[in-house]
Amino acid sequence: MADAWLTTLQTATPQEGFELAIKLARMGVKYTQPAADARDRLRPAYADDVNALIASSQVIAINYQTVAAANDYWRKG
Repeated sequence: MADAWLTTLQTATPQEGFELAIKLARMGVKYTQPAADARDRLRPAYADDVNALIASSQVIAINYQTVAAANDYWRKG
């Protein structure tokens, strides 16, 4: 995965920041397991697992905190 896709954490709005947080989480999974067929095969195992879904939400929340801080909490006004 040599392509540079993350050029900035700056976003115009909190909504864009949240969407970036989700992308960060998804890209983290993609970097950890680069084989799409393996990700597809594993997805049913966690799709209905409440603990896995909560863990995913936690990762997104942590990423959102990082993006929000990088945006000075959307310039505080």
